[in-house]
Amino acid sequence: MTAERPIRQATQDALQRDSRRLRVLHQLERKLLWLSAWMIHNANHIRPNRDGLKVGGHQASCASSVSILAALYFEVLRPQDRVAVKPHAGPVFHAINYLFGRQQREKLATLREFGGIQPYPSRVKDGAEVDFSTGSVGLGVALTTFGSLVQDYVRLHGLGRPEIARGRHVAVVGDAELDEGNIYEALLEGWKHDVRDVWWVVDYNRQSLDSVVPDRLFGRIEGLFRDMGWNVVTLKYGRRLEAAFAREDGDHLRRWIDDCPNSLYAALTFQGGAAWRNALLTDLGRVPGVRAIIDPLSDDELAALMTNLGGHDIETLTEAFRAQDAAGDQPTCFIAYTIKGMGLPFAGHKDNHAGLMTKEQMAAFKTAMGIRDGHEWDRFEGLDVPPAEVEAFLAAVPFATPIAPEGRALSAPLVKVPAALPSPRIPPGRMMSTQAAFGEILAEIGRGHGEFAPLAERIVTTSPDVTVSTNLGPWVNRRGIFDRHLKNDVFRDAKLASAQRWGMGPEGQHIELGIAEQNLFLLLGALGLSHSLNGARLLPIGTVYDPFVNRGLDALIYGCYQDARFLLVSTPSGLTLAPEGGQHQSVNTPLIGMAQDRLVAFEPAYADELAVLMRFAFDHMQKPDGSAVWLRLSTRALAQPERKLDAEGVIAGGYWVVPPAEGAELALCYQGPVAPEALEAFEAVREDVPGAGLMAVTSPDRLHQGWIASRKGGAPAAVERLLAPLARDAALVTILDGHPAALSWMGAVRGQRVVPLGVDRFGQAGDIPDLYAAYGLGADAILDACAAALLHR
Repeated sequence: MTAERPIRQATQDALQRDSRRLRVLHQLERKLLWLSAWMIHNANHIRPNRDGLKVGGHQASCASSVSILAALYFEVLRPQDRVAVKPHAGPVFHAINYLFGRQQREKLATLREFGGIQPYPSRVKDGAEVDFSTGSVGLGVALTTFGSLVQDYVRLHGLGRPEIARGRHVAVVGDAELDEGNIYEALLEGWKHDVRDVWWVVDYNRQSLDSVVPDRLFGRIEGLFRDMGWNVVTLKYGRRLEAAFAREDGDHLRRWIDDCPNSLYAALTFQGGAAWRNALLTDLGRVPGVRAIIDPLSDDELAALMTNLGGHDIETLTEAFRAQDAAGDQPTCFIAYTIKGMGLPFAGHKDNHAGLMTKEQMAAFKTAMGIRDGHEWDRFEGLDVPPAEVEAFLAAVPFATPIAPEGRALSAPLVKVPAALPSPRIPPGRMMSTQAAFGEILAEIGRGHGEFAPLAERIVTTSPDVTVSTNLGPWVNRRGIFDRHLKNDVFRDAKLASAQRWGMGPEGQHIELGIAEQNLFLLLGALGLSHSLNGARLLPIGTVYDPFVNRGLDALIYGCYQDARFLLVSTPSGLTLAPEGGQHQSVNTPLIGMAQDRLVAFEPAYADELAVLMRFAFDHMQKPDGSAVWLRLSTRALAQPERKLDAEGVIAGGYWVVPPAEGAELALCYQGPVAPEALEAFEAVREDVPGAGLMAVTSPDRLHQGWIASRKGGAPAAVERLLAPLARDAALVTILDGHPAALSWMGAVRGQRVVPLGVDRFGQAGDIPDLYAAYGLGADAILDACAAALLHR
């Protein structure tokens, strides 16, 4: 008896601590519901509205995820874990950071305001607390898979910071996001690479923007996850319902709910306790045990019981998370049943996605939450626990510990880039394409000799099954393919002839992907954020066929929006890839390069230009005011010039191959692989217009951005300096294998007439002479354009 007393006392103390902890946790859960709803209400009904537009927000979507986020952030997450919060739960995320003291009180009132909190969490605009931007549906979810892969890459290469432990990559997912195809492309790629430590927590509220999700959908989705090697944990019922099911005849109640259509369940939730009672009595009124469960309950109590789902039960959620944490690193999908709008007046209504509480509803909600007028933003207003106890709780939460002294956005040293990259061995007159030159330059870096060793160590390449055809093969032969597990090259072991020596292992520096461009850009995004997420700077290079940039464009934009740093090499480009036909030829990519923010686009014509631009890219990717870089390359081999190159002009976006005479009346401006035709036409033009100039445009993007900046009060732009020698009424003929609008804007710089040549329709199969003639890119077409330009001056 004497020995048992201390044990009993210790057990009682532990139970009391757990009880107090759960009490605080429930209060914080309640606080998140209030703050997220009030933030949205303030933006729509209190803050002045100058233009009459609905500000919007998603009170119902926030409410369905409050318990999930509370359980994660206040109980389970560790500092090193990285999280993608579902887009429509952004206000809940900001409320969490406010409670942690990481968000200013004044900022909460700026939701959806210029310069304020973004509608959806943004790394760049909302600050370091955001691990992954979300908002483009499904992409933030999939990015956690590639984030985990990059974490493994950094760890296995010994590049990470030893004081930072391996973390989980967690996505809180709206169930409608699982309609996005990129989710399943990422699942398959994750299975191929045996990704670990990934959690997806599905807020399964069974409502999308327009409707209620079809019944039994998750039976199919669950099977897909299991087929991809994931563990699936379904959290359908909370503790109160599980207790009810355990009573006599409780199995009838469970079966009734299991069989209840999603649409009926949602409608009954909205209608409330009386509707629940009528429905249950109609179907189960003759089952004694069920009557014993529901009869003693008031309507409000019955409604609370029938909506006690697993995704709203803190105890159920934390137990499931902790159990999986102890089980190992297998990727896991938690399907947490929830109710959209839980705790709000429109809970369960099928139209509540963008619904807002009225002022009258908010007043009643405010009273129910115990919030006094004028204290709506107070951190601990309305809580039934002393503020000191809440503060102590928050301070002891694992996630409250800083991951590093600099905060969640880590820092990493710069990688030294040599003054010049190794140029391909090009005898005078040698024919070479920019794609081949790219492969040779990278292969030389890959030797890792001398000053190139640090650079080679940090380069990681990737490609969606076009590694060889985009000239990455020599680099891969030298640096190997990354895999978490050592795998032999069977062909090499069997002494079968192959140009590709593709052994796989943890030391490899190329990540091979399947044919899914969304995955390419998601991986580039994760690699390009490694300095911030893992404290290890990588220099990612991704190659892809130029026309198929459009396939992954959403993910490319997403990576740039997060300010991920990478080098994109798209090749081959344009209809210069002549025999392949229209589906492998590209028209609009130069315009994408001009329009995309945080991405600098170039199209060199020659190998020496490319060497300058690759060196620029490795440096620019690391600068605080830098960005990702895009090189649009070609398979067309051109005779390489022997010259002293204007490197500054190449980087600025253009330079004169043949400078014009002062006051010249004509200039030809070419971009990329049409250089021979432009040069041929120029030689003919000079016989009649001796002072004409020939300009190489390496980046309409850089030239255009510089011009826009100068119009806003900046220094004279490169394009203004280039065009200055020409007469005011001089004509410009622009030529590129892409949409002519990419260069036609140049006439606006000084008000000069432009005759733009390019491609504005789908290509077809053929050879270069036929296609250039048909699409107006040949020397004859350029000469005709020059004549027309001079005639109409």
